[in-house]
Amino acid sequence: MTSSDQNMNAQACSVRGERSVLKIETFFDFVCPWCLIGKRNLDVAVSRFESSRPDVRVSVQWRSHQLLPGVPVEGLPYQAFYRDRLGSAEAVAARRAQVQRAGDDAGIKFAFDRIEVMPNTAAAHALVTYAASRGTGVQITELIDRILTAYFMEGENIGDTEVLARLGHECGLEYTSLTANLAASKHVADLNGQRTSHGDAQVSGVPHFVFNTRYSLSGVYSPVALASAMALAVAN
Repeated sequence: MTSSDQNMNAQACSVRGERSVLKIETFFDFVCPWCLIGKRNLDVAVSRFESSRPDVRVSVQWRSHQLLPGVPVEGLPYQAFYRDRLGSAEAVAARRAQVQRAGDDAGIKFAFDRIEVMPNTAAAHALVTYAASRGTGVQITELIDRILTAYFMEGENIGDTEVLARLGHECGLEYTSLTANLAASKHVADLNGQRTSHGDAQVSGVPHFVFNTRYSLSGVYSPVALASAMALAVAN
């Protein structure tokens, strides 16, 4: 399709009062600090894209991808987990400094020292699924951001259903049905007492973005790069 054809199609949609749709599937997990950075960059990119392309409606769909489904329901000691995973306290400090440098550009101040629990995130993902069935798109986006900031900036245990209920209620979800749903999610477990995995076998890491099922980006990208991918997706 040529640039002229694209302009003609856009003009035709405008005449009919229609808007084309850009669907962005975003795969994420709540224990990934890069996902908080990726989400903030995506928010900026979507805002810029919508300003430049009012003829296109952007639909962001959040996809749960649990990185560590084997973590016990009660969680693990966070600081020891990363020391064992990376080999030394020095390696942990270097990794956190790398993440914080990327966070600075997105206006995020991580508080890794405040985190005590490496949680199983299945309950948090179940809450997002519940919100998708009951809340608005704005509520879902706010909820995901709220859970991520509660964990990485406030040190909350987001594997605790009472914490999740409070965060969900803060984002406008009805408290009684919310708590009932979270209580039911406790029973979604395997024989070893570990929560069922949420994920997609074709996604190897998060954040992972798919634009109109055609183009994908894996990892953290600047708002400019994300907006460019959006433009490419609607142009082809």
